[in-house]
Amino acid sequence: MIESFQALNPALQALLAGIFTWGMTAFGAAAVFLRQEIDRKVLDWMLGFAGGVMIAASFWSLLLPSIEMSSGSGLPEWIPAAAGFLAGGLFLRGIGMALPHLHPGRPSGETEGPTTSWHRLTLLILAVTIHNIPEGLAVGVAFGALAAGHETASLAAAFALALGIGIQNFPEGMAVSIPLRREGLTQMKSFWYGQLSGVVEPVAALFGAVAVIFAAPILPYALAFAAGAMIFVVVQDVVPESQMHGNADLATMGALVGFVVMMVLDVGLG
Repeated sequence: MIESFQALNPALQALLAGIFTWGMTAFGAAAVFLRQEIDRKVLDWMLGFAGGVMIAASFWSLLLPSIEMSSGSGLPEWIPAAAGFLAGGLFLRGIGMALPHLHPGRPSGETEGPTTSWHRLTLLILAVTIHNIPEGLAVGVAFGALAAGHETASLAAAFALALGIGIQNFPEGMAVSIPLRREGLTQMKSFWYGQLSGVVEPVAALFGAVAVIFAAPILPYALAFAAGAMIFVVVQDVVPESQMHGNADLATMGALVGFVVMMVLDVGLG
């Protein structure tokens, strides 16, 4: 099976990896069938863990390779990483300004983006869906880098990134479906919308892979772009949500564990 996967085109590998991360979101969302509520401490720890994974992935799997790939480009090595990183954050900020959405855990009066009459449920799902885009892009760019044949790119490193994103998608799926159940939706609808929030990841993964395959010079910028977008999500949503219910220390420890897990995956497998 591994040999068959290695023989695939990097774009198809990225698509399959994106489907895996989406599947992990669905797996987490399926927790709503087992219980209608989850201990807030557990959820906050898991959110902290997800944030730690995303922070570690942004550095070890994206920013560091971006800097290494910029060597010999004629520019200072930090320029592509810095430019791409800031562009990724601004990209997510622009989407947030253009589309109405509501961050999880916030009251309806704190809706961001254009004024809208959309239901609170729609705004919540849209926010989570938007913030899954950088995760899919990160996976896609990592697999797309294989086509460039750069010495710092490897299938093991791309697989480690996909595995790390998939692991942290489990609590993210749970963090969507269970609150939706509290909003009054049925178990099936809560699961459906919970997994639907991750459906953008295979699409973003395929887009990211194709972009760097056909425009190899943008690879260092693309890696940093995905990192900037993920850090934007962590700082704006994941960390604040994990610490707004009195479990700051627990969530912080979860973030440390998540960081170490992703670091070990990337260094050990990559």
